[in-house]
Amino acid sequence: QVQLEESGGGLVQPGGSLRLSCAVSESIFSIDVVGWYRQAPGKERELVAEITSSAITYYADSVKGRFTISVDNANNAVYLQMNSLKPEDTAVYLCNLRRTVLATYNYWGQGTQVTVSS
Repeated sequence: QVQLEESGGGLVQPGGSLRLSCAVSESIFSIDVVGWYRQAPGKERELVAEITSSAITYYADSVKGRFTISVDNANNAVYLQMNSLKPEDTAVYLCNLRRTVLATYNYWGQGTQVTVSS
């Protein structure tokens, strides 16, 4: 069972930056896709960014040019650098690892709260 633990959330003013970290309990395989989702109160969970082992990235339109996802395979970690934060970025951010071996398995962290407010 893969375990994920997020950290780095907090309160930040509009225009500020935060770096979220996700510690993965085992090696990130070449078949894995890792990503960050977020869920705001009363809204559905949405994919923010994800990255494959080939460094192919996807970003939601709302965060393009402001957020950057990266992976540190040596330390089994995933990061989300968030710049130029806006109040609408306020949400619980969750780390996800998707592994497909005959079937697709999704692993989730508990989430970390990001609040953007003056």
